[in-house]
Amino acid sequence: MDVIDDLVANNRDFAASLPAGHLDVRPSRRLAIVTCMDSRLDVFAALGLRDGEAHVLRNAGGVITDDVIRSLAVSQRRLGTRAVMLIHHNDCGMEALTDDGFRAELQQATGVAPAFAIESFSDLDADVRQSILRVRRSAFLLHRDLVRGFVYDVDTHHLREISVDAED
Repeated sequence: MDVIDDLVANNRDFAASLPAGHLDVRPSRRLAIVTCMDSRLDVFAALGLRDGEAHVLRNAGGVITDDVIRSLAVSQRRLGTRAVMLIHHNDCGMEALTDDGFRAELQQATGVAPAFAIESFSDLDADVRQSILRVRRSAFLLHRDLVRGFVYDVDTHHLREISVDAED
């Protein structure tokens, strides 16, 4: 058995432990969360969320990419979300690389330069502010007024809010 077989077995046990039921496809809290893929962030536990309450979009660094905007547009326009919560975290792997260095590494390994942006960062708070502004400025999103950004501390598990100046 490999790790995936172990997880499939875990799922059988999980499914057997719960009553059958159907949750609405629309998140009950009308909330979308964009966060990092880091395995130390258990978003549901950290925020006290239950299944069916929020959409959670994850990628390396919690970056607001075109694909995240696409998912947020679907979330808002078709599935009723209004609030957007952005959660970055300290000790992020995206701080440990550079765009040029990682792009060169990928090109050297594959012979092809990646078409996607790497989106590394060295200033965590500035990256959260940039993410907030990318969401607020997207014409594809209906609800851009309730967008808040946070940094999650992977050691203490506390959130710290990051604000954006009024003129931004």
